[in-house]
Amino acid sequence: MTKLWLCAALMLALAPLGEGQELAATPPMGWNSWNHFACKVTAGDIRAAADAMASNGMKEAGYTYVNIDDCWQGKRDAQGNLHPNARFGDIKALVDYVHSKGLKIGIYSSPGPQTCAHHEGSYQHEAQDAKQYAAWGIDYLKYDWCSASQVYKPSQMPEVYKKMHEALAATGRPIVYSLCQYGMERVWQWGPGVGGNLWRTTGDISDHYDRMALIGFQQNGLQSFAGPGHWNDPDMLEVGNGGMGHDEYITHMSLWAMLAAPLLAGNDLSKMSAADLAILTNKEVIFVDQDAKGVQGHRVAQQGPLEVWAKPLADGSYGVGLFNRSESPAPVTLELKDIGISGSAQIRDLWAHRDLGSFTGSYTVTVAKHGAALLKVK
Repeated sequence: MTKLWLCAALMLALAPLGEGQELAATPPMGWNSWNHFACKVTAGDIRAAADAMASNGMKEAGYTYVNIDDCWQGKRDAQGNLHPNARFGDIKALVDYVHSKGLKIGIYSSPGPQTCAHHEGSYQHEAQDAKQYAAWGIDYLKYDWCSASQVYKPSQMPEVYKKMHEALAATGRPIVYSLCQYGMERVWQWGPGVGGNLWRTTGDISDHYDRMALIGFQQNGLQSFAGPGHWNDPDMLEVGNGGMGHDEYITHMSLWAMLAAPLLAGNDLSKMSAADLAILTNKEVIFVDQDAKGVQGHRVAQQGPLEVWAKPLADGSYGVGLFNRSESPAPVTLELKDIGISGSAQIRDLWAHRDLGSFTGSYTVTVAKHGAALLKVK
């Protein structure tokens, strides 16, 4: 019986996604071309990202999606079919290549006539484009509002995004649906109802500490809207793009993990430093982000620029982030009562991969300027 049960479990795990299996049951992980390559992206860049992800430890750490952002589009033919531009050529061959690496691939469009970079959008071609994506084998769609404001009112956002969801669903192919409309119209309230698996809650991130911190820390209060299959998205990771220091990237990755945010790297994976790769592939940190309980963390204490965030985990423990937003190193204290623990608790440092021991009442650590400590507390 045991062997039969194991065989059945393995078959279920390997089966195609179907009814009862949830898309984006944990926050999507992968890479997106925009932050580093923007409109200079080519099919070669996508292949190189897939090569790197499959060989550098990212795939083993849980990164799955290789996502093409804007600027892949060419023109529509007389039948309205959208063709890729010369830098991309055969999209189906590119999709097959990424799939051959054991990875998945995403693409980008807009509900408006044009994308943000003024390429062809999906306006009045929603069903046609969805069928094309499915025929290519696409696994993920980022759908960016942009020029939709020229043809729709903001109040029409839910119906506009639902239209593409229904077109994707009609193809029969499981495609993760990413709503990119910058948190307008309180998207977290209606995103799940229109088929969104994730939705942007903010404007665009940039590779600067102040912008990253503003975006990340303002997610507090949105935690009730996140959960398996539907996630708040504070935008992509900037780790490795060079605009922040090591401690600032530690804060970036720690905060996104606490937020149960999608983890979409945005750097050049083929030219990454060992230090940046170590940040992106820390499996203990990723475990906090990908925890099966699917709870988004929130702020539990604050003293000026010093913040403590907590996230209950499926095994009964807590992920805890200690953040120092000040301009010099400072001690940050976790009061165990703030996360509902009376008495003592075992604490592990997830960046140092080290058990710190048992603490009663509180735990204090000096945190670097713009830095973070990420703990598991049980």
